[in-house]
This record gives sequence, C-alpha cells and structure tokens, in this order.
Amino acid sequence: MSRTEAPIPSHARPQAHHQAYPHDLIQAAGELAGLPELPRRGRGLSLRTLIVLRWLAVIGQTSAILTAYFALHFPLPLWECLTVIGAGVAMNLATMARARRIDGSLPDGPRTAAQLGFDILQLATLLALTGGLANPFCLLLVAPVTIAAAALPARQAVILGIMALIAVGFLFSWSLPLPWRLHEHLELPGLYRLGLGLALVTGVLFTAGYAWKVAADADKLELALATTQDVLQREQRLAALGGLAAAAAHELGTPLATIQVVAKEMLRDAAPDSPAAEDAALILQQAERCRAILKQLSAQPEEGDALFADIGLKALLEEVAEPHRGFDLDFDIALKIPSGQDAPRLRRLPEIVHGLSTLVENAADFATARVQLTAVVDAGWIEIDIVDDGPGFASEILPRLGEPYVTSRPQAKARRALAAQIASATRRPARRERRAPPPPVTAPIAPSQGGMGLGFFIARTLLERSGAKVSVGAGDAAKGQPGGARVSVRWPRQVLEVTASAMEGDGT
Repeated sequence: MSRTEAPIPSHARPQAHHQAYPHDLIQAAGELAGLPELPRRGRGLSLRTLIVLRWLAVIGQTSAILTAYFALHFPLPLWECLTVIGAGVAMNLATMARARRIDGSLPDGPRTAAQLGFDILQLATLLALTGGLANPFCLLLVAPVTIAAAALPARQAVILGIMALIAVGFLFSWSLPLPWRLHEHLELPGLYRLGLGLALVTGVLFTAGYAWKVAADADKLELALATTQDVLQREQRLAALGGLAAAAAHELGTPLATIQVVAKEMLRDAAPDSPAAEDAALILQQAERCRAILKQLSAQPEEGDALFADIGLKALLEEVAEPHRGFDLDFDIALKIPSGQDAPRLRRLPEIVHGLSTLVENAADFATARVQLTAVVDAGWIEIDIVDDGPGFASEILPRLGEPYVTSRPQAKARRALAAQIASATRRPARRERRAPPPPVTAPIAPSQGGMGLGFFIARTLLERSGAKVSVGAGDAAKGQPGGARVSVRWPRQVLEVTASAMEGDGT
C-alpha cells in the first residue's frame, strides 16, 4: 500500500474565488428549493456557441418585429420590443467581452445556465408585449429548456425548466393584446388559451425529458468507451513492463550469482557469530530472495502444475504473507465464513498471488507493528481486506492513486532500516580489536523492493484482470489505531471459487 499508489476514479476540483454572477442565483435558488446536486452529466456549452445562438435569436426577433410593424402594419409597441431585443444585444456584447478574457471555446456549465436563464426572461418579456400565449412564437420557450436538459447538470436544468413553466403561467395571466390588422381585434377564447398553455407545458416537459434521456445514454456510452480505452492503455503499459521484467531477470542472473558466491566465501572466512558473519548471512538471504523473485518473473504460464491449480482461502493468505513473517511486524489472518460452511477453494491464478503479495508488501512497508489480512465470504462475494496501522494514504495522493510512477515510499521504514544497516557496515574500522560492539539485533527488517510507484498500478491491473474490484480507504482508526490504510479486493464468488464438480473433473 504505497501511500501514493492506487486509484480511484473522481477527481477533486478546487473551487476558485469568483464574483457574483447570475449562475450563483440559480444555484442559490436550487438550494432553497431543496433540490439535490445530482452527478454532473454535462459540461454546458462554450461561450462562443452561446454567442452565435443569441445572435441568431436577435436577428430572428428583429426581423419578425420589423416585418409585423412595417410590412403587415400591425400596431405593436415597437420601441418597447426593440428595447427588449437591445437587452439581448447588450448581453451578447458583454459575453463577447468576457470570452476574450478567458478561453471561450471551453464548456462552462454555470455560465451556460445563466445565459439560458436570461434568454427565457428576455423571450417571455417579448412575448408578453406581443400577445402572450396567442403569439405563435411562444413555442420558442421550449428551446432553452431543451438545451439545458441536454447540456447541464440536473439542478440547473430543473431550475431553468421551472423558470419556463412560470413564464407560461405569467403569459396566460397577463399579456398585451395580440397585434392584428388595423380596425380588427383578434380575441382567443380563454379555454383555447388554456389549451395552448397546457400544450406548451407538455412540450417543455416532453422535449426536455427526451433530451435528458438521449444525453444520459450518450454519456453512458462515452463513459464506457473511456473506460475501455483506459483498460487497454493499462494492458499495454503492463505488457511493456512484463517485457522489461523478463529482460531484467535475464540480465540480473549473472551478477546475482557472483554476489552469492562472494557472500558464501565471506561467510566461510568469518568467525562464527561475528558481525561479518551476520552481514554475509543477510546478503545471502536477500540474494536468495532476489533469485526467487527473478525466477517468478521469468517463469512461463505453461510451467504451472495442475496439482496447484486451486488453493484454500486461508492458504492463499498465508502464502502472500509468508515472505514478510519473521521481521518486525505481526501478521493477523482471519476468515469470516457463514456458519456451517467450509472455507472455499480458489483458483490459484498467478495474477492474484502477485497482486495480493504486492499489496501485502506495501502494507508491511508502511505498517508500524501490525498488518491484518481478513477474508470475508458470503453467498455472492469473496472479499479480502488488507489493513495496516501506518500513517494511511496521503490526501494529496488519493486523486492519482493507481497511476504508474506515483509514490511516496523513499523514506519508508524498510528502506530506512536497510540504509542504516549499510551505513553501519561502512563505518566499521579496519582493525577488529577496535570495533565498537554492534547494537543489539531484535529482528531483521525486510528491505522494500518498491519505490518507483509501479507496485499498486501493477497489482491493481492484475487483480482487475481476474475480475476483482479494488478500493482503498482508511484503516481501523475508529478502533483506537493511529490511522492506517485499508485496501479491499472483492471478487464475485463464482469467478474465483473452484466448485466441487470442477475439482472432481480435474482429478479424473
């Protein structure tokens, strides 16, 4: 559990200080209405897109007003209508000035909501001056709400939809008469106007709901494609790391054999129970461990023995913890199985063994005194929790947890202990009779093999390839521990468990 290595997979966004803007009013209205902030599905529209759309609306509104007044000779409040249109022009000019100061090509949800809210108010005011619901252009109220439903988060889209419905109710209650020919007056029956209002409300709700559904399906598809691309990139990076590991195993075999030969000679020449003998024994022990690791890296999948194709759950936990026993840590292994059932036997997949071993090693590297491995089995899932009593995950690392080359391990306990042992050996005087007595050795400390920030990345990729879901969190601080970290690996039981019929078939 390198405190810097693991996923996860939402990103915190710092909130910059900003001045009051119309979108703040929309957000405050949502909070007063008690609407929850649903997950952001859309990112809004860019300012440039909003500017173009409003210029089209201004041109259309101006053409309709001037045509009705000068070509059709409809008696309508010309200057009042032009003033409302001028407000739209002023808003667009201000938006253009703002777009020059910032990158106007980037989507901006809050500003999109503010701009669409202004469009609803401006269009509702213009309709109120030109006949209200009797004006056939009242259908345009559907447009801003549809755009909001397709491009904005739920709260902002709902607020704009409510604004449009309030505008419909206002236009039904009050508006100037519909402009018509001179000396003629067109008065629609109240029931007909009510039908127009209900039709407009239905259109707003239906088109907004349809746009929301289509956008949600598109977002799901986009998320699936992004996830697939992320997995493929991980597999490609892991394949490259596999080739690098095989090359390293081949190249390191010869110098490692030389180190072992020299260490054996040092151990043979040194006096029994002398510091030199202890150092030589430590070098041999760690060289043998390196040889075992290199052997595993260079092994081929077809070298596996059918007799070890499955393993007991507790035996698996013991296997991944065994390399770290005998040092300065206590390992607690526990199984939680429903009463009356036996511990399941699992498929012994190399990726599971290697992934769990890496997680346990990371936990041991950061633990203070204890590492706990707990397996929980129920009807549908098998979950393994790896908990240590170390400092826990650093908050600044969590957003990048699981990415390669992300690490905070250089000052880890095991590496510090190894550096102290090396420094102590290099400070010894040449003459044996003047050597200071060595410090008491309570227990050897295993040096870490990590530090490059690849451990959790590789472990997570391997475990997810086996069908697992990896999650991270805090340890047992609630139980009086100093914090700690927890890594949970969860598989569907049918993916990992070896059934009795399968074992009988292998036996035959």
